[in-house]
Amino acid sequence: DGDADRTLGVDHTGRLIDGDRLLAILALGLHRRGQLRHNAVAVTGMSNLGLRRLLADTGIAVHDTKVGDRYVLEALHEHSLSLGGEQSGHIILADHQTTGDGILTGLHIAEEMVRTGRTLAELADQMTVYPQVLLNVPDVNLGGLETNQAVAAAVADAQAELGDSGRVVLRPSGTEPLVRIMVEAASQDEARSRAETIAEVVRAELG
Repeated sequence: DGDADRTLGVDHTGRLIDGDRLLAILALGLHRRGQLRHNAVAVTGMSNLGLRRLLADTGIAVHDTKVGDRYVLEALHEHSLSLGGEQSGHIILADHQTTGDGILTGLHIAEEMVRTGRTLAELADQMTVYPQVLLNVPDVNLGGLETNQAVAAAVADAQAELGDSGRVVLRPSGTEPLVRIMVEAASQDEARSRAETIAEVVRAELG
């Protein structure tokens, strides 16, 4: 991006490879070589469920943080980790740098391709991406978000219906009077339906 602190990939088919998949590639490579400190990675609440499942299946622990590279960096320091990042492509390789560095990330991805002899597409396909829908509900009373029972019930109902095949994240914006809703599910249609249902409740209760 503009200040070169983030990296995204594009494979030979033209498919966008986001930060979650890049993080998965780096984590699996470091884990395989015994270089993933404390066998754990720092990710944010918006990181895809597919990344979380892949890491868990590989025996890699996940430390969740708030959204923002500053929180990822705090988790890296607190838990003495070597790797963390965000879906946006902001990835911190703490053994080499104390902030996101797009060029450094790109070089490490290229190195992993050379080490394994696999294409970017093949490495990215190690992770299954769950459909994810993001909705913003503007002009709401953020002060009542945490205590509103109807909103809490809508989130709980959606999560119960999704079970292990999905996830709901509801959070206030840090800069605007709006609520951000993220839903992951087995299909895009289901994720959108759940997100829109929650958004309607947020508008009715807090708008």
